[in-house]
Amino acid sequence: MRSQRLTMIIFIGMILGIAVGFACNKLWPDPQIAKSIAGYISLFTDIFLRLIKMIIAPLVFTTLVVGVAHMGDTKAVGRIGGKAMLWFVSASLVSLLLGLIMVNILRPGDNLNLPLPDVGAATNLNASSLSLKDFVAHLVPKSAVEAMANNEILQIVVFSLFFGVAAAALGERAHAVVEIIDQTSHIILKITGYIMALAPIAVFAAMAATVTTQGVGILVTYGKYLVEFYLSLGVLWLVLAGAGFLFLGGNKMVRLLSLIREPFLLGFSTASSEAAYPVTMAQLEKLPVSKKIISFVLPMGYSFNLDGSMMYCTFATIFISQAYNIPLTIPQQITMLLVLMLTSKGMGGVPRASLVVIAATLVSFNLPEAGLLLIIGIDQFLDMGRTATNVIGNSLATAVISRWEGEHADEMVPEPQPQAAD
Repeated sequence: MRSQRLTMIIFIGMILGIAVGFACNKLWPDPQIAKSIAGYISLFTDIFLRLIKMIIAPLVFTTLVVGVAHMGDTKAVGRIGGKAMLWFVSASLVSLLLGLIMVNILRPGDNLNLPLPDVGAATNLNASSLSLKDFVAHLVPKSAVEAMANNEILQIVVFSLFFGVAAAALGERAHAVVEIIDQTSHIILKITGYIMALAPIAVFAAMAATVTTQGVGILVTYGKYLVEFYLSLGVLWLVLAGAGFLFLGGNKMVRLLSLIREPFLLGFSTASSEAAYPVTMAQLEKLPVSKKIISFVLPMGYSFNLDGSMMYCTFATIFISQAYNIPLTIPQQITMLLVLMLTSKGMGGVPRASLVVIAATLVSFNLPEAGLLLIIGIDQFLDMGRTATNVIGNSLATAVISRWEGEHADEMVPEPQPQAAD
């Protein structure tokens, strides 16, 4: 019941934020004044996200180390990791292919009633920052402390895996250390609960600041593109739900969808995967999924299983080619899909990651990088949908792998009943 109340309050905060943003945009139409006002409003969101980032590194480290240590042997780690990567690669291919199919069917770039940016216009994005070589080198941290200080999730995962496997190999001698880390994880989760109480305020501020500067008019201008992208996301949601019904069964999938409403809405309204991460962990435990599976699979998913972001990469790239009337053949599009399959794995931890990946892809296929300027203005609204989809994909992946491992209890954990009186 408490979770449902928080979900409702977050939704109300989002609606009120849009209304306040609209009023501010009308009262102060000057872009500079609106930007200044939005800066003060977004201070609440910035504080919330900083608090979330404050706990992400210790939360991932403690839960993952305990989860791996409790598995007891490296074979279990390899087996679960292999199953996770099999799911992530399959889901990535489906997401990229679906984005490719939908953008070719809907063709949002045709007859675009917008002025096209000059082909030589600069986007100020480093298109070369996501090469496969750099990504592989970036996997291993130079320093565990530096990785945690910079919230490099994938590097933290690598270090935590080494630490957890070593602790498991030492057995009883490492028991005291694992127990301390386990208790620390519970403290971090308690802190998470305090921080999440601020989520409705953060959501309100995020929406108000965005609409204050952009105005609701931008949604009308880019209405066709936004509607068709969210329609494509809706198709992906149905595909993911169908996979869930197939692998989990109807009852468990319905329960999973019910449980992830809160992290879904939080991810959507803040456009922050980090904000949704702690809540997703807590909700998956109620499914129930074992902590060791959650703490192992979910952090990996944040680097390797970004379904919404990957769908957007193919969707946006082909959209730009359509807008500039530069047709791509089917073989070229399939090649693009395979290239994105590799380069998109470097998304985690890169600012404006989807845009950077798309910029690199545009350069590789001789498409005008300036086409990104068509979508940068509404990227916040697009990122909301991508992030929410990533929450669904990672929740489903964790639940399915738990079922494959036999860690998914058959009995449902009953929802706590409301008390007659406080």
